[in-house]
Formats: sequence, C-alpha cells, structure tokens
Amino acid sequence: MRIAIDAADRLVLAAFRRAGYPADAARTIADQIVGCELRGVGFAGLSRALSLIERTTEPPQPERIRIVRETPVSALIDGGDQNGYLVAPFAVRTGIAKAQANGLAAVGANNTWYSGMYAHYLEMATQAGLVAMAAGSSAPRVAPHGATEGRFGTNPIAFAFPSDDQPIIFDAGTSVMMIAELVLAERLGRPLPPGMAFDSAGVATEDPVAALAGAVRVWGGHKGSGIALVVQLLGMMVGGGALPADYRDCGFFFLAIDPGLFGDAADFRRRVSDYAAAVRTARPERPDQPVRMPFDRSAEARARIEAAGWFEVDDAIVARLAAAAGEPVPAPAGV
Repeated sequence: MRIAIDAADRLVLAAFRRAGYPADAARTIADQIVGCELRGVGFAGLSRALSLIERTTEPPQPERIRIVRETPVSALIDGGDQNGYLVAPFAVRTGIAKAQANGLAAVGANNTWYSGMYAHYLEMATQAGLVAMAAGSSAPRVAPHGATEGRFGTNPIAFAFPSDDQPIIFDAGTSVMMIAELVLAERLGRPLPPGMAFDSAGVATEDPVAALAGAVRVWGGHKGSGIALVVQLLGMMVGGGALPADYRDCGFFFLAIDPGLFGDAADFRRRVSDYAAAVRTARPERPDQPVRMPFDRSAEARARIEAAGWFEVDDAIVARLAAAAGEPVPAPAGV
C-alpha cells in the first residue's frame, strides 16, 4: 500500500511508545526507521521496527547507556543491553563532539543489539564537517568464504566524506543479504533468491526460515570474507563477543576525523565535490546507466519520496505495525 510519510512516522512512534520506550527514545528510533523507507531500503524500515519491538523483552532503560572508559579522543560505551538504535547515536554524538574539540575521536560500544543503517549516522558526521568510519559486529549468521555455517555477523562497514554539496557515504554489509532482508522475506512468505543461503545442515536453501536457522553467504568471495573478519575483530576490540548470542553482545566502532588536521577543510570539501563529479562523468559501460557515487541512489530516492509524500510498503507489514501500536491501519495515501 501507499502510506503517507507522516502517517508512517506516527505509527512507528506509537508502536515504540506502546512497547515502553520513552518519547525521546521513540523519536530517535522513528527518525531512522522512517528515514530508511525514504532511502528506499524497506527491509530496514517498518519491517525492522517490528523486529526491534519483538526483541524488546523488558522495559527499555536508555539511562543504562553510559561511558565506562574515556580520554579526550576516545570513549568506550556500555550499552546496558539496550537497543542499538539508541546506543549507536549516543556513540556517534560522543565521537563527533570529541573530534570537533580535538581533531579526531575513536568510540566503541558493546553490550547492545542491532545498530541500524550506518549511513544514517555517518551523514550526521558529514554535517559536522567530519570524515568518518563505522563498523559493527554481530551474531554468527554469515558463512566465511568456502564454509556453510556462520562465523561472522552481517558486519556492515561504512565510510563518509563531507563535500560542498552531497556527502560521499559508502555503507555496505559484508553478507550477500542482510538478516533484515531474510526476516522480511519470512514475514511475507517469499522465497530467497537462489544461491544466497544455507540451512542448518549446510544445504543450499531458498527458504528464509531455514536460512535464519542456518547461514547466509559472505559477500565478495575471499576478499569480502576478509573484510567481514576485520569487522568482527573491530567489534571484539571494543568489547563485542567473538561469537555472540543472537541479538546480544554486538560491537560498534566509530571513528571521526577533522580533515582540518591535514590541511584546509574547505579546500578538502571542494576537492571531494570535484572528484565526485569526475567519477560521475566517467564513460559508462551502458549509456542508459550513468556512473553513480555512493549515496547518490539513496539521496535520489529520499528526494523523490519526500516530494511524493508517501512510500510503498506491504499491507501485511503495516497491519502488524498498527496492531503493535494499538492503532487502526492508516488509509492509503492519495485515496
């Protein structure tokens, strides 16, 4: 169905408030959930809101998120077993403030679960004029190259650079499918594409339920497997588990750098913009498919959806979210 952006926002807020989240925490989560839909990444949108609510097994206590080790340029955060959609923003805001004051910052967080879309956080850093990187480890649901059982999390890694116009943000999971995509397929009763996953016995499967009990393939063959390993180790460095239990003990690492440490920051932003333009004007292999920079598709989708005022989402997802919120299903937009 077509759901109006403001109707989706109200529904997400209501669902998290009903699940016990304080108003400011619900607002923080809703901004990212709806923001993912605006970027055209539906598996990380309203469907993920359901997963977060299902994982909330006790009253949320955001006040348990705290810094346990700190220097002027670093911090280690104990997430208090709280939702990563609250822990990661706390870590990123801490890192941004330290980098603005001291030129750079490294912040880690552990004892948390899920963490959301890293481009959402790194856009915050670029708005502060910072270069940034984020990486996060999680439960072993991804098989290393050549294996059929999980040893890595989906382990996203992201980099961001400010420019004079649109930031350059590269954000990618290191698995061929994110777990949220499998969960969405399960909710909708849809098969997975072939060659993506294994069941618990290591047999290739297109059944999302079987895949969730087994493992998905790592992205990028042996090279992607190496990157996934590095992300798992970064998560371990900040206190995340090596092989953490599902939805628990994830690691989140954030690095922020003021480009002014190495030269004129304004000149760097200009050169990033000029370089991005040069990449976009490279001769395309197919004339109907111009070359894009990372974040172009996301920014274009957001502009298009915001202009329309609505986005598409499966009726079943909206119905389940409305039930979680104790609210009626919103009327379709434009009807």
